[in-house]
Amino acid sequence: MGNQLSVLTLMRGKTDRLFWTILILLIFSFQCATLRAQNVIPDSLITARIQFIKNTLEHDKANTNLWWYGWLGAYSAATIGQGAVYFTSNEKRTRQDMALGAATTLLGAAGQLISPIIPDRESIQLNSISEATGIERLNKLAIAEKLLEECALREKLARSWKTHAMCSAVNLGGGLITWFGFNRSVWAGVGYFALNTAITETQILTQPTLARRNYKKYRQKYLENEEGVSYLPKVNWYLEAYPGGLGIRVVF
Repeated sequence: MGNQLSVLTLMRGKTDRLFWTILILLIFSFQCATLRAQNVIPDSLITARIQFIKNTLEHDKANTNLWWYGWLGAYSAATIGQGAVYFTSNEKRTRQDMALGAATTLLGAAGQLISPIIPDRESIQLNSISEATGIERLNKLAIAEKLLEECALREKLARSWKTHAMCSAVNLGGGLITWFGFNRSVWAGVGYFALNTAITETQILTQPTLARRNYKKYRQKYLENEEGVSYLPKVNWYLEAYPGGLGIRVVF
């Protein structure tokens, strides 16, 4: 009976040692995995990156408002003015020109309303997000980067070949109406097309591009050389000894 108790005691001691050995190895494995998996961004760099994006969005908003409301106002005024001339003139040629011109500028005003670039609230949305703690700043940085990327993509889309093609199609249609519909010379149709193409191309070329340019700069400066950056808080595991046992402490 005494031999059996000795064997059981010995086995229990080996089992306890094996358990604590495995536990310690697991703790150190978690710690090493955390260090390898995360390349945490310094807090000062997080703040600098948020400020860069915030400045870009605020300036881009001002540029977008100036461009969007400016062209919308110009097209609307031209539509109203040409419509007024149409209704007050008795000359057929003038009435034809004003009707076609008013229709074209009305399409221009409608184009502003469906344009990819419209006044938005990205900067207001970003400013409303708290950044009092490290976790909040990381969350805000992730949202800020997403907002900047979306603005850059909208600016890229606004200058795509589809935009040029759509404007060219409208201008070409007006030129053909002038030539065939109003029974004018071919040069009258060409003149209409050339004049309105110059206007629409100017509209496209004056679109804001700050977000697109600064997004490229941001990627080159902060993102291209980053590998394995974590937007999650760093987790530290600690093994603590106390009378009668061991414990694990996790710090975020």
